[in-house]
Amino acid sequence: MIKNTQQIELWSGDFGNAYVDRNPQSVAELDALYEKDYGITRSALNEEFFGALDRNAKILEVGANIGLQLGALQRMGFKNLLGVEINDYAVSQAKKLHPEVDIIKGSAFDLPFRDNYFNLVYTSGVLIHIAPGNLPKAMGEIVRVSKNFVWGLEYFADEPTDIEYRGKKGFLWKRDFSAMYQELFPSLSVVKEKMLPMVGSQNSSQMFLLEKQ
Repeated sequence: MIKNTQQIELWSGDFGNAYVDRNPQSVAELDALYEKDYGITRSALNEEFFGALDRNAKILEVGANIGLQLGALQRMGFKNLLGVEINDYAVSQAKKLHPEVDIIKGSAFDLPFRDNYFNLVYTSGVLIHIAPGNLPKAMGEIVRVSKNFVWGLEYFADEPTDIEYRGKKGFLWKRDFSAMYQELFPSLSVVKEKMLPMVGSQNSSQMFLLEKQ
């Protein structure tokens, strides 16, 4: 079982704390950032991908940070929301800034939930920071605890690509995560995929919704 990695050590410490402080602190700020980067708000993307989902669905975010994505889902009317996050500072900030969203300390490699517990499990800019050799374990846990859907928004590349991130190598990789999920877990099929080119950049992200058969 994976207990610790270089990536976990980085993100659970001061580097991760700084990430919390420099990024949006409210759903409104998050939507403004998405509008700037992608020309569409995060709230609009959420509505596009599963606006018709039962509001009583159980939803888990893996790598929830301070809970902004969960807060956006709560605004849509979803009630059964939970997040796991490896950074203690992010968890404490979530409780202060967004006390209505429940986030606990936890790792993608060992989700403390029974099989098929959630209707939908998702990541947003999290898989990109997991070393390629460890991805199958994290993805396996996500698929294991999801009964119906796996959802994600991650940086996209046709081939796995190691990207320098804030002066560090070995801490960010972009790839076709949707295709990797389907290759590893043939029970998953595509409900919807959307490419999101970044404004003023050659980089793109991909949002995908996969259904577990």
